[in-house]
Amino acid sequence: MHLRKQREEWEEQFLSPLASLSKKSRGRREPETECNVRTAFQRDRDRIIHSKAFRRLKHKTQVFIAPSGDHYRTRLTHTLEVAQIARTVSRVLLLNEDLTEAIALGHDLGHTPFGHAGEMALAELYPGGFKHNEQSLRVVDYLEGEKGLNLTFEVRDGILNHTGEKEPQTLEGSLVRICDRIAYINHDIDDALRAGILRPEQLPAPEMELLGKSGSQRLNTMIRDLMENSWGKPYVTLSATLQEVTKSLRDFLFRHVYTGSPAKQEEEKAKNVVKMLYNYWVENYELLPSKSNVPGEGAERSVCDYIAGMTDHYIISLYGDLFLPKPWKE
Repeated sequence: MHLRKQREEWEEQFLSPLASLSKKSRGRREPETECNVRTAFQRDRDRIIHSKAFRRLKHKTQVFIAPSGDHYRTRLTHTLEVAQIARTVSRVLLLNEDLTEAIALGHDLGHTPFGHAGEMALAELYPGGFKHNEQSLRVVDYLEGEKGLNLTFEVRDGILNHTGEKEPQTLEGSLVRICDRIAYINHDIDDALRAGILRPEQLPAPEMELLGKSGSQRLNTMIRDLMENSWGKPYVTLSATLQEVTKSLRDFLFRHVYTGSPAKQEEEKAKNVVKMLYNYWVENYELLPSKSNVPGEGAERSVCDYIAGMTDHYIISLYGDLFLPKPWKE
């Protein structure tokens, strides 16, 4: 049975006219023979899940650097929460769930160790600047495997534009962009409460009154609002009220969690770890374990790629090996 063609026909028959159809993908950077079982977007999803970059997300910071507690989010669990929310909404809106899932699973592949602290450090060091969304695209285009993952245009576009000024060119990509924010606002509140950085009575009362007292209620309110205000429209959006609430909560988190809170006390140390390793390898490029496979790229690009791919645990261990004295053993 030619299952891929059956699925493509199903998409044409049952998905919204606004959805991205697998058979009408703008294609891959390098042409490939199609799979008989999976659609193009399903193959992209599978390639991302089986990548080393995806596995490394389990030990990369979300908010809390190298957390020792079992229940704090990491970059991997954040990614899975984004994918779950986006898939649910995509299904309701009759968009392409496979494309939505692939974008969501790949959107943070380029994130650095130590989260945004590592990102800021590399942005200061690397002459071309550094943005995790651009690095995520670089991972799937060049760094994963020998020649990258060769994903479709639609998935690559959604990964690149999940943040920043430019909007994705598909509704599925735009959906992931909103669900990313819904996910991190809610789970970062949850983690901050668990850590004792926030107390329930500190949460802004008007926003909590509108969204709900529990994390699940708040998520449910935002997701339903997104569904109701996007149904049948050529764009996806929260209501004006929920957009304001989302912005307000994001600003609240920046004031009370993301900046100057106990969760951020180690960030300067984390930045210094990145800076010392970066400068060490730029000056001793011959010692860099992994060099760029893209012709014409120099030492600084290779060093940037290598550090960006590290987990929190690995970079801390490597820093100790290179810069901390070891006891003498007879």
